[in-house]
Formats: sequence, structure tokens, C-alpha cells
Amino acid sequence: MSEVISVEHDARGVATVRLDRAEKHNAMSAQMIAELTRAAADLAADPGVRVVVLAAKGKSFCAGGDLDWMRAQFDAPPEVRSAESAKLAHMLQALNTLPKPLIGRLHGNAFGGGVGLASVCDVAIGADHILMGLTETRLGLIPATIGPYVCARMGEARARRVFMSGRRFGAAEAVQLNLLARAVPEAELDAAIEAEVEPYLSCAPGAVARAKALLRFLGPDIDDGVIAHTVDELSACWAGREAPEGIGAFFDKRKPGWIEDA
Repeated sequence: MSEVISVEHDARGVATVRLDRAEKHNAMSAQMIAELTRAAADLAADPGVRVVVLAAKGKSFCAGGDLDWMRAQFDAPPEVRSAESAKLAHMLQALNTLPKPLIGRLHGNAFGGGVGLASVCDVAIGADHILMGLTETRLGLIPATIGPYVCARMGEARARRVFMSGRRFGAAEAVQLNLLARAVPEAELDAAIEAEVEPYLSCAPGAVARAKALLRFLGPDIDDGVIAHTVDELSACWAGREAPEGIGAFFDKRKPGWIEDA
């Protein structure tokens, strides 16, 4: 049994995947990335699954990439860095291409890779108290492997407002940015998710899968070349000077070198 995600099925064919590293705010470790990739493959192949809900346990939805996992890449050989960043990219693509409706249930904050997870969902609904943000640049990183999905969801013009600044924003702005379809009081979140799930149970599952594949064809082209470029970009950040300084400063509880004292 997994220690970092759980997968539950109900009698209707609704599968709920829950991130389960509550003590780490569901930051994505190497193990979680691998198990989400495996879960996506299993759910895609299961004809009994009609709809998938992506949720989380604990206080947060997802704090992004696990910083210990990232820090391990600084001294790794280039081929290892590339392989690790590729695992993250391919996990996101596996969820993005899942031939089932994927509904995001954001009960808590989502930063960095957590925004990426919301962006690969067909619909994401959040509690109205949550904060979101593409906070990578605060750490000397960039939203690399999540970038294609964030840009596809938000559009370039909206993405420019938050993609580089590291600014955190609330659920209402996340709706304006098109990251969330709706923001509701947390007590109403389950009902809002159910309202998204229920219509699919009356649809032909093969037609739903084909319609989703058609939308991916008609939308922005996230092909192997795009994914490879994002992998290279993340690897380059890990190999540079700013990411070790930014993540080191986080662990040392100090300001990174690019912030001057007032």
C-alpha cells in the first residue's frame, strides 16, 4: 500500500486519487511522482473507471516539488538531473492525457507544482479561502515542466501576470486567471465536485475519452519536443547558481542573496 497517495473507487465508477503527504503539505517527492504516474496508467486502463477526482489530505492541496528531492539534484550528474525532471514532466503529461474526466478538488493551498496539478485537471474547483501561486522564482527556479499546462489553462496574457513574479493570490483571483472554474466555501466543496462528476455518469465513456482527445488535438500542442524543452529548462535551473542559493536560504531560514536588506 502506498504511503504517499491513496486511490479509492466507488460503485458508480468514480475514482478518487488523494495526495497523502500531509506532514509535508503534499509536496511531490520522487515516490509521489512515480506513484501518480502509475496511478494514471492504471486508471486509464480500467474500463470500470468513469471519472477521476484529484484531491489531497491534510491542510494543503500541494506545496509543489519536494525541496529535499530538488536539493539532491544539485550535485547529481547531468543525466540524473535530466532523468528526474523528465519523471515529473511525464507524470503531468500522463494526468493531462488521462482518457477520463479529471476533476481537481482543491481544499487547501496550491503552490508551484500544485498549480501544475490543478492545470492538468479538466475542471478544478477550490475552497474560497485558499492561496495559490507560481512561487518557483522565489527559489531561483522556474515553472518549467508545469509551464505548458499552466499556459494552456490560463492563456499567455493571464499567465504573464503571475508566472514570473512568485506572487501569491487568492481563490477569487485564481478564478479570474482561469486556474479555478469556481471558488466555493469549503463546506460546499464536496457538493460542487459532485455537480461536476454526476453529468459524466450519463455519458458514453468512449465518447468522453474521444472528445477529450479531440480537445487536446485542437488546443495548444504539448508534444514530445515541448516536454523535452521544459525538462532541459528545469535541469538547467538545478545546475545553475540561483536554485542552490534559493533553496539553501529556505532551509537556513534566511534571505537569499538577491534580496537586499532594507
